[in-house]
Amino acid sequence: MRFEAITWERLAEAIVDKAMGVTEHGGSRLRIAIDGAPAAGTGELAARLGEALRVRGRSVLVVGTEGFLRPASLRFEYGREDPETYYSGWYDTGALWREVFGPLEADGSGRVLPDLWDPVTDRATRSAHTELPPGGVLLLHGPFLLGHWFPFDLSVHLRLSPAALRRRTRESERWTLPAFERYEDEVGPADVADVLVRADDPRHPAWGGLR
Repeated sequence: MRFEAITWERLAEAIVDKAMGVTEHGGSRLRIAIDGAPAAGTGELAARLGEALRVRGRSVLVVGTEGFLRPASLRFEYGREDPETYYSGWYDTGALWREVFGPLEADGSGRVLPDLWDPVTDRATRSAHTELPPGGVLLLHGPFLLGHWFPFDLSVHLRLSPAALRRRTRESERWTLPAFERYEDEVGPADVADVLVRADDPRHPAWGGLR
C-alpha cells in the first residue's frame, strides 16, 4: 500500500467525509472504531473526529475501552504483567456488546453506558446512561477492537511499526508488546480496517487513503 503524508486535521475531515457517506445501520446511528495501541493516541483522533462531526451537525458519543476494563481480580489472575491475559481478558467485551452496541441497534433505546469500571479505584463508575439520538455517531477507541466482530460501520486503525510501538510505549508497559504482536498475527488490523493510518511519527501521520 502506498502511503501519503497528511495532517491530523485533514485526516479527520477525510474520515468524516467518508463517514457521512456510509449508510447507517437501519437508518439510525453510525458506529466507528478508532483502533490502535494506547501509544498510538486513539483517544486524540477520536476527539478530533468528534469535533469535526459536531460541526457537521451530528450528535457524537466518544467511548474509550479503558472504561470497560474487567475488575483487577480478573485482569491480574495470572499476574500483573501477563500479555496473554492483556490480549484476551482485560477488556469486558460482553459489557461493550450489552451496554454500547445493543442500545444502538435499529430497535435499541440509544441509551449507552459510557463507562463501567474505574481501574484506579477498581470499582464500578456508576456513570449515568447517555442517549445517542437517531443520526448520532458512536466513536469507540482503544486496542484490539477489530478482533471481536463488533458491528462497526467504519473502522480506522492507527498503525505503529514494532520499533515505534516499543519506543512510544512507556517502559513500565512494554510487557504488553507481545499482545500486539499476537493481534497483528491473528487479526491483521492493517488489512481489515477501512482506513489505515501510519502513526510512527505523531507529528507527521501518513495514510493509505479510503477503501
